[in-house]
Amino acid sequence: MTAPELPSPAAIIWDWDNTLVDGWAAIAAGLNAAFAAFGLPPWTTEEVRGRVRRSLRESFPEMFGAEWERARDVFYAEVRARHLGVLSPMPGAAEALRAGAALAPMAVNSNKQGSLLRAEAAHLGWAELFRALVGAGDAEMDKPDPAPMRLALAACGVPVGPAVWYVGDTALDMQAARAAGCAAVLVGNAEHDGGVANAMPDACFADGHALAAHLGRLAKTPFPAGS
Repeated sequence: MTAPELPSPAAIIWDWDNTLVDGWAAIAAGLNAAFAAFGLPPWTTEEVRGRVRRSLRESFPEMFGAEWERARDVFYAEVRARHLGVLSPMPGAAEALRAGAALAPMAVNSNKQGSLLRAEAAHLGWAELFRALVGAGDAEMDKPDPAPMRLALAACGVPVGPAVWYVGDTALDMQAARAAGCAAVLVGNAEHDGGVANAMPDACFADGHALAAHLGRLAKTPFPAGS
């Protein structure tokens, strides 16, 4: 971990995909269904992991042009049919959430569609851990704009500021944290974004287990890996 001097958080806002959960198989299936409908070549799951960052309402008009809404409908139909069946927690995510919940109010700010996000949180039994689950389309703009962060923090009763941790896995997540004036906390090595140095986090943890251990120390509560 870098920058261990970060103060204990007043609130923790979490990214979702690849930070707390692995649902890439469904996202890849949805994208490839949309690509097939438009006669475009498919992406591998690894390409999807490396290229998907922005919300659909921002990226699909660029990818599919004037008919992007038809592509959107194909994408969501495929994702809804698959996502709960392939969803799994990221390593250490469950204990990181338990440790975080002992410290501060928590919420989610994700570029996954809000209804899908909330269905996944309920499926995993995590929904009650969060004051709000803010997804794409829930605010007037999507991440990295500060609007969804403000919405999440309003539910937490905490003002936007450096005492808030935004925890994510991409350079865009770190950009979103900085845009809102929050602490940018990276999980993983940001390998698809040019590495940790390029993401420029305020703190970096190797994985959810390392983050859980640090949050547990802050809460003075042990959360051993695998618990």
